[in-house]
Amino acid sequence: PEDRSIKITSNGKENVIFNGIPDWVYEEEMLAVKYALWWSPNGKFIAYVEFNDTDIPVIEYSYYGEDQYPRKVTIPYPKAGAKNPTVRVFIVDTTNPEGLGPKEVPVPAVIASSDHYFTWLTWVTDNRIGVQWLKRIQNFSVLAVCDFQENSNSWYCPEVLHIEIYFFVSTPYFTSDTTSYYKIFSDKAGYKHIHYIKGSVVPILYCIILFSFPPRISIRSNPPRKQCITCNLRKERCQYYTARFSENAKYYALVCYGKYKIKVLEDNLELESAMENIKMPKTDINKLEVDGITLWYKMLLPPQFDRSKKYPLLIQVYGGPCSQNVKHTFGISWITYLASREEIIVALVDGRGTAFQGDKMLHAVYRKLGVYEIEDQISAAKKFIEMGFIDEKRIAIWGWSYGGYVTSLALGSGSGVFKCGMAVAPVSSWEYYASIYTERFMGLPTESDNLEHYKNSTVMARAENFRNVEYLLIHGTADDNVHFQNSAQISKALVNAQVDFQAMWYTDQDHGIPGLSSKHLYTHMTHFLKQCFSLSE
Repeated sequence: PEDRSIKITSNGKENVIFNGIPDWVYEEEMLAVKYALWWSPNGKFIAYVEFNDTDIPVIEYSYYGEDQYPRKVTIPYPKAGAKNPTVRVFIVDTTNPEGLGPKEVPVPAVIASSDHYFTWLTWVTDNRIGVQWLKRIQNFSVLAVCDFQENSNSWYCPEVLHIEIYFFVSTPYFTSDTTSYYKIFSDKAGYKHIHYIKGSVVPILYCIILFSFPPRISIRSNPPRKQCITCNLRKERCQYYTARFSENAKYYALVCYGKYKIKVLEDNLELESAMENIKMPKTDINKLEVDGITLWYKMLLPPQFDRSKKYPLLIQVYGGPCSQNVKHTFGISWITYLASREEIIVALVDGRGTAFQGDKMLHAVYRKLGVYEIEDQISAAKKFIEMGFIDEKRIAIWGWSYGGYVTSLALGSGSGVFKCGMAVAPVSSWEYYASIYTERFMGLPTESDNLEHYKNSTVMARAENFRNVEYLLIHGTADDNVHFQNSAQISKALVNAQVDFQAMWYTDQDHGIPGLSSKHLYTHMTHFLKQCFSLSE
C-alpha cells in the first residue's frame, strides 16, 4: 500500500483516448457501468479496455451557468451510421507492470474483419478470461475464452464460441469446471430462461433485462432441469421478484417488490390519524385483446371509483424495446397523485416490442421503430373507452425519452383519440440518437431498405397532424443523451406548419431533469393536464 504509484498507460487524451473508463456511448448503451477494468480473482492481473474516439463526430451545446459567457460542452457522440470508437483489451501483470507492460488480448478473426463492439469481460480463473465481442450489425456475437501463456507472457484464445443473437448480449457465468457456463437466452418456444452451455455453437435470440419471475435451474441434476420457484410462492401477496445469489451460488435471496401496504410503525395517534386519510388508488392488472394480440395493462383507479361515472384518462407510456411498464410492483409517484387526488384514471400498456411476452412480441418492432408501439397505445385507448367509465373526450398521453417519442407520434397520428399530451426529452428522429442503441433495432441508415423508414419514423414528418391536439414539449438544454436538437427540430417543424403548441425548457438540466426542476416539471404538467381535462385548480 505504501509503494509508489506506477503509471501503466501514457496515451490517454481527454475526449479522445479513454483507458479503463468507457466513453459516452459505451457507458450508456453497452456496458451500463462507469468502469472498464476488471481485477483477476487473486489480484495479479488487471484487465482494462482502451476506447479510441479519434475522428468520432462530437455533440456541442452551451452550458449557461452564472458567468457572463456560457461555456461550450463537447462530447464525442456517434449517432446512427457515424464512425464508432475502436476498442482494444489489455491485461497488465501487476507483479511486473513496468517490465512486461500491458498485453493486448487478440480479437477473434471473425469479429476483427469488420466494425465491432466489445461487450464484456469475465475472469473465469486467475489465468483465464472470457471476452465477448459483437459485430456492429449486432446479429452476431462471439465469446472468446483466453488463457495466459507463461512461456510467451501473452494471452491465447484457442476457444471461440459463436452465438447468433438479436437485440442484447447477456453475461456468461462460468461454472467450477471453467469451461461450461450459464447464460440467459430464449428456449425453442421463444421465451427467456437460464441455459446451461457446454459446447461451442449455440444459436439463440434473446433480450436481457430483469425478469419478473426468475426460474430456478437445478444445477445438480443431469441434465439441468427447469423449475419455477416463484410461480406459487405467496401468490396473494407478491407477483414480482428479483433474485440475488451468494458468492458461490449456494444460496439465493428472493426480493419481493409488490403489493406492500402502508402500516403505522409506532404508537402515535396523530400519525395514525394522518395515515387513515391517505387514499391510495386501486390497481388493476389485466389483459386486452387487440387485433389478435394480447396486451398487458395496468390501471390506477381513484380510491372512490364508481363504474357508473365518466373519468378522464391519462396513458403513461415508455414502450421502448425490451422495456416493461406493467408489473406487480408497489410505488408512489406522480401518477399515484393524479389517481388519488385528481380522480384521473391512469393506464400503462405494454405493447409490441416490450419484454417478457415472448420473442414474437419482442421482435415485432425490429427495423420498424415508431410503428407498432404507437398503434398498440391507440388501440388500447379505444378498448378502454369501451369499458364504459372513460370520458372519450378527455384522454391524454405522456412519456419521457422513448416514451416522449411514442407520445409525440401518437399525438401526430391523426387518430382523434387523444385530446392532449406531454413529451419530455423525446427522440424526434433516429438519425439523432446513439449508434449502438439505434442500429441495434433499426440497422444502419445507409442501408437502402432502412433509409425510408428512418425518414418516415420522425416526429417532424407528422407536424400537420398536431393541429387538433394540445401538445406540451419539454426538454433540458444540457441533455447529453437525447440532445435538445430533437425538441428543437420538432419545434421548428411545428412552427413551419403554423401549428400552435406549448413548450418548456430547463436550463442546464440533463436527461433526468432532477432537483427543483423536477418539482417544477411535474407541477407544470399537472397544470397543463388539468387545463386539458377542464378540472378546477
